[in-house]
Amino acid sequence: MSNRTLSVAEQFGEIDIYLFDQLLRGRIQPGMRILDAGCGAGRNLTYFLHNGYEVFGVDSDPRAIAAVRRLAPDVAASNFRHENIEEMTFPDAFADVVISSAVLHFAADDAHFQAMIRGTWRVLKPNGLLFCRLASSIGIETQIKNIAGRRYLLPDGSERYLVDAKLLTDLTDRLHAQLADPIKTTVVQNQRAMTTWVLRKQSLTQPSGLQKILRHLRHRLVFSIHQIIQLPHFFGSELTRQLG
Repeated sequence: MSNRTLSVAEQFGEIDIYLFDQLLRGRIQPGMRILDAGCGAGRNLTYFLHNGYEVFGVDSDPRAIAAVRRLAPDVAASNFRHENIEEMTFPDAFADVVISSAVLHFAADDAHFQAMIRGTWRVLKPNGLLFCRLASSIGIETQIKNIAGRRYLLPDGSERYLVDAKLLTDLTDRLHAQLADPIKTTVVQNQRAMTTWVLRKQSLTQPSGLQKILRHLRHRLVFSIHQIIQLPHFFGSELTRQLG
């Protein structure tokens, strides 16, 4: 038996560095069920396959599914499925962690993007973790060229569906989710921007009424701040009217 220590590359493969960060912080524990929605050839799955996790994946490319099955010969072939994300056949609340790495920005339009989000969110368990990395317009707003809707031509020559901070914040609210981390964006030499969006799905036992109250209070606070900002303008206009 060889006692050779595996290299970091052998242990973790080509894992996304921000997904690796989630591991380091203890959020993804052995025994959890991992579903990679858009798994490709399995670049993010090497560590999970060899360290006591249940691993599943889908991809729209049959060659990618063939590759990930070769990467995991001891895992049932049915764990890796040739499917579109918005049409996954895994049941509701299936996985403890759903990975969506460099996938959602391939959406054709708003309807397609929303369908992909719904499909990804559906399979996540309550209190589960969604790890998402996707292209965005954050930090490169003046360097991209609009094609149609949220489809843009990037400086690197690629075409992508781009999100921004407001859309991600609004989606977090609509999904009744919690940000597990602040939204973080890396601008790559002014050629493209990649944003990390990590969500915790609310437990089914959490009262929905509380969420509604908190959202109402937040919206009232924003409205009040807006009104306060407008007060100097109002008083100035009123004073001018009375003096005139």
